Amino acid sequence: MNHLSTRLIAWVCTALAMSILPMNSHAIELVFGQVASQTNPTSAANAKGMAVGIQAYFDKVNAGGTLQGNKLKLVTLDDQLQAPKMVELTQQLVADPAVIGLLGFLNSGGLAEIAKQDLPLKSGIALIAPLQGDKNVVDAANVFPLRSGYADEVGALLKEAKTWGKDSLAIVNMSVAFGPPLAKLTSDLSGSHGITIATHQVIDASPDKLDASVRAAVAAISQSRPKGIILLAAGKPATEFVKAVREAPGGTVQIYGLSVLLHDVLVSVTGADKARGIVLSQAVPFPFVPSKPVITEYQSDMKKYAPGQPLSFSSLEGYLGAKIAAEAVRRAGKTPTRASVLQALSNLGEYNLGGLYVNYSASKRTGWGGVDLAIISSDGNLRK
Repeated sequence: MNHLSTRLIAWVCTALAMSILPMNSHAIELVFGQVASQTNPTSAANAKGMAVGIQAYFDKVNAGGTLQGNKLKLVTLDDQLQAPKMVELTQQLVADPAVIGLLGFLNSGGLAEIAKQDLPLKSGIALIAPLQGDKNVVDAANVFPLRSGYADEVGALLKEAKTWGKDSLAIVNMSVAFGPPLAKLTSDLSGSHGITIATHQVIDASPDKLDASVRAAVAAISQSRPKGIILLAAGKPATEFVKAVREAPGGTVQIYGLSVLLHDVLVSVTGADKARGIVLSQAVPFPFVPSKPVITEYQSDMKKYAPGQPLSFSSLEGYLGAKIAAEAVRRAGKTPTRASVLQALSNLGEYNLGGLYVNYSASKRTGWGGVDLAIISSDGNLRK
């Protein structure tokens, strides 16, 4: 065998050896951490839906190999909807160097405390698309919102009420979390919408005071006879009020609620007959009708990567949040870190999710900003 043949054989062997090596030897598993309770009855439906939506999009990206061989992984921790536990679990996630971002957090009290303590800023990590519209949370450093704010939802509900001649409203808010500040906001905005406030009632969320405060609120509403009620509550304070007011004189009065008042929970607790006709604002688009390119994409990907899982507002919210997270990773270089992901988000600018836009810069971070309205039908489903 001559020298040239020997060299040719050696070259062929080297080429074959290289061809069986991984094309992306630098590929790593990129972990996003979520804190959301799938066991607490108040949050379970939303928490499960968000996780399903996030995982569906992550599975799509991982199957496509579009992140230079890197894979996305979701780790979900359960805080039982307890604020101190959310803080503890968040600290646990940020202590793990494998976690490059936080995504899809759910717990109003916990998120308020995380924002108050500036945990994302102090930890140098991004918190993407929390299920939250509280301005104090979504405006906190290193928080990148997706959904509209509560102020947007309140404005949309007041506009809807006025359109249908409901120019006299009762404000009913729970005593905790977003209740008090949103009651003040509603009162402040009502005049500009040509709406008067007939009465303002507060539901004490304390277990030993809830029943009495619900009865007092219902009695005051029966006496003041508003044309509608704007309900700024979620969970048990909201469902107990709806049950009680529907059984009282004048109980057919129109009720308007925020997106955090989950229609499936409301229907299961009160029954479809009592929930029927309640109008709910939605801080993410309607997921059941392909009105925008991203909704068509979401529906297709849910069918492929989450077969058997229902379409829902919460799974769409998780899907959109995951899309933002993946885009940040895509822009963060070959070996993304939490610092490079955070920088990519801060420089994202206006990003088109598919007919929906978010806009992030170092000085301002704004989510979608739109609000859809839906009504609970006689069969307990939501109709646009």
